[in-house]
Amino acid sequence: MIPDMLSYFADGANWSGTGGIFARLGEHLWYSILAVLAAVVIAFPVGVFIGHTGIGRVFLVSASNVLRALPSLGIMTLLVLLMGLGLLPPLAALVLIAIPPILAGVYAGVANVDPEVVDAARAIGMKDSRIIAQVELPLALPLILGGLRGAILQVVATATIAAYVNLGGLGRYIFDGLALYDYGKVLVGAVLVTALALVLDGLMALLVAAFSPARREVPR
Repeated sequence: MIPDMLSYFADGANWSGTGGIFARLGEHLWYSILAVLAAVVIAFPVGVFIGHTGIGRVFLVSASNVLRALPSLGIMTLLVLLMGLGLLPPLAALVLIAIPPILAGVYAGVANVDPEVVDAARAIGMKDSRIIAQVELPLALPLILGGLRGAILQVVATATIAAYVNLGGLGRYIFDGLALYDYGKVLVGAVLVTALALVLDGLMALLVAAFSPARREVPR
């Protein structure tokens, strides 16, 4: 498989065109970005509300556990059967996968802000909207970005199975290779998905580190 994979990468024709590596990579990123953005729109305000007020904490834990337990391929196949082929069914499945880590990160970040800091902000006359925007969210940013990092990693990995329901992306190499017993091509898809996930995870790790509280030694 490895020589077949290397020779596939070495052939310039495999990098261009509608079925080339760059096109498949663009499709994969497009599906992933859409899913993560949709999940942020849904999960971010819910996480902020629950983290700030404490209302619905039990619901949050239960809903997150249910969504994490959903089988990705099964949900995607079910949605295709109900809604037909197209981008919407796999996108909906990917959104369901991305919501729990984003929701957990936002909730944990806001809920773990020091209550004394929040009380001090209230004492100087800040309203709840300003406390959230100017106090809680800046302090919660490392945990929020950590949740987003987990969501991106899960979505990029799971977007591979979008090819199972007739979409493109890097998973196309895996499913097409399996259909033709071309395991070198399967390995091409696996390597590309892994490389993309590692690159994006590395970038998010740098972003999380950039917004983490600086560790400074106390002068003696």
